[in-house]
Amino acid sequence: MHCKSIFCNLSVTNHPEVYKALDNRSIVMMNAKTHIRPGVPKGETSLEDVIENSGPGKRKRQRVSKGASTGTRHIRMASAFRDTLFAYTLRSVFGSRVFRHPEEKEVPTIWQGKLSSQTSPRDSAQSTLNNVPRHDVSSVHSGTTAHGEPPRKVDAEKGNDTLLVDWYGPTDPDNPLNWSSGKKAWVMFQTCLLTFTIYVGSAIYTAGIPSISAEFHVSTVAATLGLTLFVAGYGLGPMVWAPLSEVPQIGRMPIYIFTLAVFALLQIPTALATNYGMLMAFRFLTGFFGSPILATGGATVADMYVPKKRAYGMTLWGVFAASAPSLGPLLGSFSAYFEGWRWTIWELMWLSCASFVLLFFFFPETSAGNILYRRARRLRKATENPSIMSAGEIAIATMSTRDLAVDVLVRPFALNFQEPIVFALNAYIGLIYALLYIWFESFPVVFIDIYGWRQQLLGLSFLGLFIGAFLFIPPFFAYLYYVQEPKYNENGELKPEERMPVAIVGALLVPISLFWFGWTSRTSVHWIVPIIGSSLFSIAALLLFNAVLNYLADAYPTYAASVLAGNDFIRSMFGAAFPLFARAMYVNLGVGWASTLLALLACAFVPIPILLYKYGERIRMASKRARHDI
Repeated sequence: MHCKSIFCNLSVTNHPEVYKALDNRSIVMMNAKTHIRPGVPKGETSLEDVIENSGPGKRKRQRVSKGASTGTRHIRMASAFRDTLFAYTLRSVFGSRVFRHPEEKEVPTIWQGKLSSQTSPRDSAQSTLNNVPRHDVSSVHSGTTAHGEPPRKVDAEKGNDTLLVDWYGPTDPDNPLNWSSGKKAWVMFQTCLLTFTIYVGSAIYTAGIPSISAEFHVSTVAATLGLTLFVAGYGLGPMVWAPLSEVPQIGRMPIYIFTLAVFALLQIPTALATNYGMLMAFRFLTGFFGSPILATGGATVADMYVPKKRAYGMTLWGVFAASAPSLGPLLGSFSAYFEGWRWTIWELMWLSCASFVLLFFFFPETSAGNILYRRARRLRKATENPSIMSAGEIAIATMSTRDLAVDVLVRPFALNFQEPIVFALNAYIGLIYALLYIWFESFPVVFIDIYGWRQQLLGLSFLGLFIGAFLFIPPFFAYLYYVQEPKYNENGELKPEERMPVAIVGALLVPISLFWFGWTSRTSVHWIVPIIGSSLFSIAALLLFNAVLNYLADAYPTYAASVLAGNDFIRSMFGAAFPLFARAMYVNLGVGWASTLLALLACAFVPIPILLYKYGERIRMASKRARHDI
């Protein structure tokens, strides 16, 4: 029976378990004996088998296994660059002759050997379709679309037969989950460097606030608006960039590098600003274009690591995100004092350009949806068969403009106010983020006004936050390995509420650090004591960020993109607003009482992780959107 089309109700996901619901019979063959993806019926041959057992391919694999090291190194080097923007640029000029993929080297030859002289690859694939039973996946409910909503069904009567492209087996080397530990570590380093570069851009500006105030004849609060607008920009940016990065035809890597290039170039007019308004406008734009990695860096980590190991990568990414603002004033304080505020912006441009060069040559695409889309496009070209598609293409094709608009503009805000768990946790993280940026206004009051430090030394006072963040790593990794990992079930899943114990510890440390800092900041107490108190805050913030962001993703997997985008927006708005009144609060109330006020506010949120640990599962079961099956 001829199969007019195959229904595709799939998620753009990097998790192979989504595909388990598909019947093997639905995976259409490229020729009489070759399947595009694994799950091959008994007695037939997969594409992976054909590649491995074909003459040239087999001989090549044998040579590699015997260690013809020169050729192997060349192959590995080409593979390392193959999915970078550098490689894409060369391929756009020289075509598929450079950085070739397996489909471009071996698959066409294999097909030609299998086909008769009168049959084209497309005809062969079409003839195979006649023997494939119709597969109705209306019962498949696994996964979500690229934008975090329930999947949609492709109408069988509106298109031709669809050939679904997936990984070449569970060990496909193109799957980021299967990359070597060294490659994952290298990509993690670049992700953390990019995150550090953008986050340091918010705080490096604070070192130049006094000279900005003097040059443009504005108040200190008005000069601080440059920090506020930068943070507001990177809060709004993900509402645009994050959904685009989930589109299979785009992916993450081009957005990261394009926006980083714009971010670096925008530092030039920022540093050359001739008036206050021009400076503020460009500070907002730089924050907006620097924002993608701040919202989707966690998604990049998730692309490469299975859930049980993902927490390690998320922790490292979080440490760089938390430590960057604390190093910003240190990097900018000396240049701002001796050369003026403009040099802090030049420093940011140099760091951005260095990051751009590194990512341009070495940062690969990590989005499974984009990798499979490109594979499908290569196979379409090789076979001249337009019916070959990836799951991501099919999912996006079924989304209307209205659906996309709802995903981007409405759902993040709707979920924030309609879901009690989301609202409470987003508000809490917003407070923690606001407290992080309040340090930039309180430290000058304490270490310059009280302890009499010189302006150029102020950046050293932030080292407590930086050191606390890195001291946090070893004990937390030990906790993940010995305590949290054994709690995962046989499917590699963890109850969201199991994330909360570390959040409870973090919630208690926040007011402790604020009381400590506020009431030890006096001339009768050595300056190192309040710095130690501030280091406790960075530990607390990392515990809370790690627990809350993972909890939201685990509890709302279908709407994870929308929930996390809303979280990023809310916390950025808190972080943008609080510094505007922080200095006045510390000057008028005094350091002790201002810190006490903030500590009491933090105490009001302590019950949230405790209640979620005890009653979170019950609350999830009452929600229409939260996950119920774990």
